[in-house]
Amino acid sequence: MTTSLTEQINNLIIDAINSAQKQNILPKLPVESFTVERPQNNSHGDFATGISMKLAKPMRKAPLEIANEIATNIKTGGLIQSVDIVPPGFINIFMSREWLANQIQEILENPNTFGNCDIGNGEKVQIEYISVNPTGKLHIGHARGAIVGSALANMLKTANYEVHQEYYLNDAGSQIDKLNQSVLLRCKQLMGESISFPEDGYPGEDVIKVAKRIIQNVPNMNPDCVTPDFYSLSEQFSVPYMIDLINEDLKKLRIEFDNWFSEKSLIDNGEFESCLNELKGKGLVAQKDGAIWLKSTKLGEEKDNVLIRSNGIPTYFATDIAYHFNKFKIRNFQNVINVWGADHQGQVPRLKSAIGTLGINSQQLHMVLIQMVRFKNGEISEKLSKRQGNIIALEDLIQEIGIDACRFVFLSRSHESQLEFDMDLVTSQSNENPVYYVQYAHARISSILRLSKDKNIDYAKANLGLLEHESEISLILKLFQFQDVLETIVRNREPHHMTHYSLELATSFHTFYQQCRVVSDNPTDIDLTKARLKLSDATRIVLKRALSLMSMSAPEKM
Repeated sequence: MTTSLTEQINNLIIDAINSAQKQNILPKLPVESFTVERPQNNSHGDFATGISMKLAKPMRKAPLEIANEIATNIKTGGLIQSVDIVPPGFINIFMSREWLANQIQEILENPNTFGNCDIGNGEKVQIEYISVNPTGKLHIGHARGAIVGSALANMLKTANYEVHQEYYLNDAGSQIDKLNQSVLLRCKQLMGESISFPEDGYPGEDVIKVAKRIIQNVPNMNPDCVTPDFYSLSEQFSVPYMIDLINEDLKKLRIEFDNWFSEKSLIDNGEFESCLNELKGKGLVAQKDGAIWLKSTKLGEEKDNVLIRSNGIPTYFATDIAYHFNKFKIRNFQNVINVWGADHQGQVPRLKSAIGTLGINSQQLHMVLIQMVRFKNGEISEKLSKRQGNIIALEDLIQEIGIDACRFVFLSRSHESQLEFDMDLVTSQSNENPVYYVQYAHARISSILRLSKDKNIDYAKANLGLLEHESEISLILKLFQFQDVLETIVRNREPHHMTHYSLELATSFHTFYQQCRVVSDNPTDIDLTKARLKLSDATRIVLKRALSLMSMSAPEKM
């Protein structure tokens, strides 16, 4: 695992400050964390920091004076070419072009691990996402959380986290009773009885298929057999069938869970009762209006919350407490990430306060709240809506626009922002389509490398010091930004940065391609051709890695 360029620059600045302090040029004060940025304007350096302004007050010196002393003590040669000071005290750092070019070899030697870091230090982290009730197939409303969760899991693994992906099955409670009732009614209907289907029932085709299976597989079935006592039989057929349907959809999304955790198991194995008793022992449980309540007001919440309804069925909140007790105390996850819809935001504080009473550090529970998606009206969205009514099945969306477009667009904005999905745009083969634009860059590089192979050009020992053109250096700098992007994603749990980076990298390559002829027909340019091929290959590797972390394909032809 290599240190990112930003971190190397950060360390050089700290060393320079320490050196100036040892010489008694700067006061010996502790240096707090500071920011090293990549300026938008190339004339401001490859990296820049305003640390001098931050140190001015505690050191009682002018920012410009502090900046000069730091710059004087930054070691040039090797990594650093030069350092400039700009009033009122900015330090602009220019990288050695030759040093940068020679780092390309690192990418070529580590195609599957370039950019990895050790932030996680082997820590055991669980990420739970989707967790839709097992009452039918997935629809497009479930897609964004599913894709954000799976991409984040992929990226956490690059930071040396031991990642466990989990689907929480809400297979207990009122929604399963409603499913069983719906199956019961469909069985009666299929056997010739006239029924009145409730508005809040599950009317989908999947429920009818379960009912048909029961009729086909249970001996001596007739309308008189279909009574409420039939619920347990219905559950044996319906829940496994619904899970299989959900799993089929997830495979189409390129998602595979390490574990499917049953809510019902918490009740059956006594863990739910154990949690309830622990809360009772702390004087946090009360009985009122025939229900059992958590005294949330004692924990700083505005109102108390129901744990078990008057009908004896636990609330989602109650089983959530037991589920998180299982995560932290039974399975010993050091950190837990829940990917929830933003409409559940109000449940977060009460859950954190509740698990805090059970000896769990609530700071180790991290929430990724997914905002809504709005689908822009167009030819495809209209066609899908007509096919399925108000609800569009996830498999239909994938079939219509493709899995790569689906994953890229759902990742294209911060999960904290609402997303507008333009289905017509992402199916167009033009540079306006971001998915096409990124994948085309990979395909273009693959084509160039095939050409070099046809011409028997061996670029393994290319002289990378020949790469001096502005677009070449810009592309190299963008390649090494990959490490910083991955670290930002992991620290902030924001996988959308990878879509932005892949677009920037594709743009940087397309610019390089337009301004620098990669494979020259002039025999005297052979050494430069080899260097540019090596740079192109490194770009292909990083592009492919970025796409892979988003579970997208990297086509070699388009």
